[in-house]
Amino acid sequence: MGLNAENQNKPPPNNPRVVKIQAWWRGVQVRRTLFYAALSALIIQRWWKRILLTELEKRRRTALETFTRKEWAAVKLQSWVRMWRVRLRYCRLLHAARIIQAYWRCRSCTSEGFIKGQYRVTANQLHLELEIVLGSEPCIVSECIPLPIK
Repeated sequence: MGLNAENQNKPPPNNPRVVKIQAWWRGVQVRRTLFYAALSALIIQRWWKRILLTELEKRRRTALETFTRKEWAAVKLQSWVRMWRVRLRYCRLLHAARIIQAYWRCRSCTSEGFIKGQYRVTANQLHLELEIVLGSEPCIVSECIPLPIK
């Protein structure tokens, strides 16, 4: 105990070489401490940037999925409406053809003649073939009517 107490009460050495070595050693310790502090700060900054990029990527993916879902729903709805409109038009044409067919198919006329006919509906045309017999000569009418489908 006596030695330790004596070293604390002893005045600092006046030797310039000792002072220079002590200053160098303190500088090394300070630089090492600053280096580790800067390295630790750099590690924390990189970690934080990675977390931010991950969050940004999640938000982008969520926004893209939402947009894709809405776009798909709009396309599907448009498809259903187009299908409904085409079907409605087809049903109207079919109904009209059935009405005409009821009068054409082997129905005798009051003027001692008869009308025979047939039709064929394709994707964009209505083909009609009529045979009208009034007297001795038959009259054959053949017609293709384009269907305006949008």
